Amino acid sequence: MAAAPEFHLPLAAADLLRDGGPGCYVVQEVLAARDLPPALAAFRAASRARGALAVLEHFDCVYSVLHHFRTVGTAVKEDALELMMHVVSHHSSELPTILSDSELSHADRAAHLNALKMNCYLLTGLMDAFEVETCKNSCLEADPGRKNRKNHAKTSGSLWEEEREPLLRLLTQLLQLDLRQLWGGLVVEEEFVSLMTRSCYRILENPSIGLQRYRLTREAVTHLLAAALLHCDRMFSATLKITQMLQHFEHVAPVFAQAVSLWAKEYGLKSLVGELLREIGQICPQDLAREASGVKGYATFISELAEQIPALVLSNMSVLLPHLDGESYMMRNAILAAMAEVLVQVLNGDQLEEAARGTRDKFLSMLQAHVCDVHSFVRSRVLQLFTRIVQHKALPLTQFQAVVSLAVGRLKDKSVLVVKNAVQLLAAFLSNNPFSSKLSWTALDEPLKKEVQKLKEMRDRSRPRAAPVIAPEEEWEAMLPEVRAATQQLFQPLQEGEDEVLEVEETVERTVEQITGLLKKLNYKSAARLTQKALCRFQGKEPFLGPGEENEEATILGVLKRLYTGSCPGENSEDPPHDNSSDKIEEVVQEEQPQTELVKQEMLVHYLQDAYNFSVKMTEALNLISKMMYENSVSVVQEAIEFFVTVSQFGVPQALLGVRRMLPLIWSKETGIKEAVLSAYRQLYLSPSEDSKRAKAQALVHSLSLIMVDASLGMLQCLEEIISEFVQKDEIKPAVTQLLWERFTEKSPCSALECRAAVMLLGMMARGKPEIIGTNLDILVTVGLSEKACEDYRLPQEVCNVISKLASNPKPALGKNSAPFRLPQNHMLFACLSETVSKGFAQPSSHWIPFMEAAVTLIYQLAEGPEEICADILHVCSQQALEKLQEADEQKADAGDSPHRVSDGSGSLSTFLLLHLMALVGQVALQQVAYLEVSVSAELRRRRLLKEEKTKKQSDTSTKKQRHQSTGNETTMEEELGLVGATADDTEAELIHSICETELLDGKHLLSAFVPLVLKICNNPGPHSDSALSAAAALTLGKLCMISSEFCDSHLRLLFTMMEKSPLPDVRSNLIIAAGDLAIRFPNLVEPWTSHLYARLRDPCPSVRQTAGLVMTLLILKDMVKVKGQVSEMATLLVDPEEAIVAVARNFFGELASKGNAVYNLLPDIISHLSDPNSGIEEESFHTIMRHLFSYITKDKQTESLVEKLCQRFRTARTERQYRDLSHCLALLPVSERGLHKLQDNYDCFADKLQDPTVYNCFQTVLARFRRAGVKPEAKALAEELEQKLSASHKRGLDSTETCQDGSQTPKPAPAKRKPIGSSRRQPLSPANSDNDFVTPPSRILQNHKRAQKRPPRKKTVITFSSDEENNSEDELLAELREEETPTKTTPITRSSARRRR
Repeated sequence: MAAAPEFHLPLAAADLLRDGGPGCYVVQEVLAARDLPPALAAFRAASRARGALAVLEHFDCVYSVLHHFRTVGTAVKEDALELMMHVVSHHSSELPTILSDSELSHADRAAHLNALKMNCYLLTGLMDAFEVETCKNSCLEADPGRKNRKNHAKTSGSLWEEEREPLLRLLTQLLQLDLRQLWGGLVVEEEFVSLMTRSCYRILENPSIGLQRYRLTREAVTHLLAAALLHCDRMFSATLKITQMLQHFEHVAPVFAQAVSLWAKEYGLKSLVGELLREIGQICPQDLAREASGVKGYATFISELAEQIPALVLSNMSVLLPHLDGESYMMRNAILAAMAEVLVQVLNGDQLEEAARGTRDKFLSMLQAHVCDVHSFVRSRVLQLFTRIVQHKALPLTQFQAVVSLAVGRLKDKSVLVVKNAVQLLAAFLSNNPFSSKLSWTALDEPLKKEVQKLKEMRDRSRPRAAPVIAPEEEWEAMLPEVRAATQQLFQPLQEGEDEVLEVEETVERTVEQITGLLKKLNYKSAARLTQKALCRFQGKEPFLGPGEENEEATILGVLKRLYTGSCPGENSEDPPHDNSSDKIEEVVQEEQPQTELVKQEMLVHYLQDAYNFSVKMTEALNLISKMMYENSVSVVQEAIEFFVTVSQFGVPQALLGVRRMLPLIWSKETGIKEAVLSAYRQLYLSPSEDSKRAKAQALVHSLSLIMVDASLGMLQCLEEIISEFVQKDEIKPAVTQLLWERFTEKSPCSALECRAAVMLLGMMARGKPEIIGTNLDILVTVGLSEKACEDYRLPQEVCNVISKLASNPKPALGKNSAPFRLPQNHMLFACLSETVSKGFAQPSSHWIPFMEAAVTLIYQLAEGPEEICADILHVCSQQALEKLQEADEQKADAGDSPHRVSDGSGSLSTFLLLHLMALVGQVALQQVAYLEVSVSAELRRRRLLKEEKTKKQSDTSTKKQRHQSTGNETTMEEELGLVGATADDTEAELIHSICETELLDGKHLLSAFVPLVLKICNNPGPHSDSALSAAAALTLGKLCMISSEFCDSHLRLLFTMMEKSPLPDVRSNLIIAAGDLAIRFPNLVEPWTSHLYARLRDPCPSVRQTAGLVMTLLILKDMVKVKGQVSEMATLLVDPEEAIVAVARNFFGELASKGNAVYNLLPDIISHLSDPNSGIEEESFHTIMRHLFSYITKDKQTESLVEKLCQRFRTARTERQYRDLSHCLALLPVSERGLHKLQDNYDCFADKLQDPTVYNCFQTVLARFRRAGVKPEAKALAEELEQKLSASHKRGLDSTETCQDGSQTPKPAPAKRKPIGSSRRQPLSPANSDNDFVTPPSRILQNHKRAQKRPPRKKTVITFSSDEENNSEDELLAELREEETPTKTTPITRSSARRRR
């Protein structure tokens, strides 16, 4: 009988179709697809009879399935898979018995070997085919347009996904058998093991293998590969294969990391870890930088492997370290992450051995070095790693200060990600600090000094108990003869080899230690020789400084004496080195003592010193982080907010400033920032640690009251928004409201400040729930406006503000046209307000005016007929003033004029009374206008709408009947177009306008009686020299101008004259605000005076400049004033000495930049004005302004256009300063390739200016930045060509300059006239503008008309307003009005609405 052919595992499936030689198995016939089902059935029947050996006769059947796998039906493929799985499973269960049979014949062994190889070949072939199909289908599932194939994929791959894991377990079981006997006791055939592992790797190539649902499959693959590694010695091939797959398939990195960890832990394959890391470490870093394909896989593998088996990674870390110096930031991140994991899991704790401590310190130093890595991702990652190290308390205390300092330094990083992680690290330091729960450096300073003093006393007490010690100076005198003799021997011929015994150490400290040790060992000659060498090596360094002896011997002896007696640093070098920050300790600690108490005290002082240094560093970080709250990055702002929450919990004093600073962020448009602020305040204030509800309420009220101390009005509005949010969400409990009412009514004892804070908090809560105030209005009135409360008008003022919430937050109306919430005139509230205002009028209180303004505002908001109530108040107060004036007249004969009284020639009146009267008149006038424009107008509209609705309901029937008539159609069309409502609105607006123009300031109205007094005070600042009175009169004048356009027109020049010439900053500030309001209400009247508004931006007083900046910001952004030609004044504020004014300017240009191309359109105009030598802007200041403005130019088209415009400007520039300014602006632009073409096209514009080195350097900067951006070869050639032209022009210009210096007559441009160095940009106040400057600029039409007519100039008539007194001094300021200076024709400005709400 012929021997059965031997089955050789083929490299490719097609090899089985070719004759492999004698005795080799060859596929006889590939069956057709239609013949496969009966063939598979025959194979199944044969397997029942012969078992696994049936494949010897039916191999071709399943091979044919593999051959036709793409075209054969799903049922046939699944049938073949089930059959082969059954056959291999049966064979696997039989093999242990077969292998243990000692009488197994050679033929049977060969048959079983062939059957095993055939069965495994067919099974793994089917597995690979199914896996390939599954991968393809998973790709189709990701394509939404392949729905049919997607459904097909789900059906065909369902069996395979179910059977994949059992199949892998089956192959694992098979490999765990001792199969070597089938190969005659030799090793298992390598191709057979590769057959198994190849299927595993094929499965791992599927991108979806990392999903959670395939966890069991991954585990099965891991165990199968472990069996191959363990039983078949596949270490080398596995290392290569894993490395290759990590390079080409990123998704397998976590899978292999988990697998390698399992193999090392459960199977003892620890050497594989070293092999893999060594293989990765041997990859050239330059190759990784060029080909980034495998970097991510390697990096993920290293970092995840370190998380799971850090000890094994530590033992092989040295092979990875070369990649820390490579260019791939991913590899650096991975290795640093591995170090961090080792530090957290292995090198952590106080019980480490000396070698482990050294390794730990090296890893920490490497991490610290990479905090300043060139790549921002590495810097960010290292900060994250340090955060993890700190959170796991794996950072030694000795390293705290160094790492904190690095984190604080990274707060100034350019990368947002780095800054964010630096803040997180500092927060982690705070949360995990080993020092204290309260980290106030002021609180730590006193205990530190106390303990340092105690340590000093303990050392002083311990010194006498020590053994008697001879003073070092006495010892030196005793040993001096021997030392001198040894020193003299240095200058004699040396014996052979003697000079090579000692070498100087690398550092001064170690050399000093070495010399001192030699002296103590009485080795004087060696000490002297070492000192001689050290004097040569460390020449000029302490302590090796020659004191000036004439010979070398005396110098050496002097150094030795200083070292021995301890008169220079280094004597105590044997003591443990202290941190540089422990200066206080170094003054006290001299040498270590054996006493236990002394050691404990030293440790305590060290601990307090470290805590103090840590607290100081954290305080430094607070100032930097608080400035980050207004960054553009949302994530950085959120981290800064979280940091301040953490800081507040640790009692750092400066934390309250940061908590206040985050308040305005509640208005942020970013939802994430707003929620972060609410969450922060919720954590800080709504979650107190007290147990009872009462205690929690007290803690909450106390904390919120602290925030309100010295808070600005803007901060209080922000806090109100936050509290109202909490109230609306029912997060503030009723116990808090109850406590606030108790404090207000003094049922709960509290100070006056706490009482006011309680009222303010109630008002803030009422915004969210108005019923809090509405149900307790009587209590507010009776308590808040009582005689006792009015001893300090700040409480009544807050009460008025709280009650006003009823007007701003009325109860929900039933319909949109319901009547507004108002109280009758006889309500007790208004009686109390009138009485309190009237009583306080005659009392000199600085808080009465704010209270009066709040009271008048409240009356106009809530009262029916408020003008009658306020008229009564005005009448009563003016009557009191008249009475006081009569009393003064009666007493005038007995007493002289008081410096605190205002004289008008016939009598005198206390200044504060006149001041109160001015403020009252102005507030009533302003609120009357607001009442008419807002409340009355809204009420007229409401009543009209109600009437129209009623009429419409009554006429519904008649309208239907007349629907087909033309008149009805016309009416319907008018209604549809909204013409009826628009006409009615205009009629109502005209009614309000006529009241303001004709009635409020005519002789019949009470306000008109006060106008002469206001004008008299404004026109005569000399007699009325009180600053508060002048400011109040100026503000009242502005408020009166708001009433009538006619009155405003006739007094505008007086207002602007005072704004320019008043020496009082408060007057100028008030009038700037008034002029801003007037510009919105009467824009056409104010428009000719716009230049005078801009002029206040150069006011010598910082507060006036800031006010002007705020007002102009509002007017410009609302398009109420023109900006062309004058906006450069706003730009000058960017270099103002005051930081607050710079912030105003930055905010203005930031808002302006959000309005399309506004900044781009204004830039040429700003450059022209600021580069003018007469502008007074220094060159460095110009550069600062331009750097900020050009940061808003981000579009390529804008950049290209500006390049062209700036080049053209070189033609009109006349001074060297202008050349330099224009070139600097060009250097600020990120020039693109098209921008470079613009430079080339306009080269002639600036070619002759390149002789100036500054101009030339700026163009070189443009080209350098262009090259750094990474350009195309053709663009690079263009840049080189332009550079050559620049260089040639520059050299040609220098040559011509030298020729001019040698006597050439070539004219040079005249240099710009510079201002004196000592002169200030600020204009002096008095001569700021001459009287002629107040001529209203006539319109262009008027100028042309006058030019055409050529009328002769008329005689100027001067009208002077002065004091009634004739003895006015010459230095009194007069407001002079010239008739022709009053504006007669203005440039109209389109108003957005017929009615303006102030």
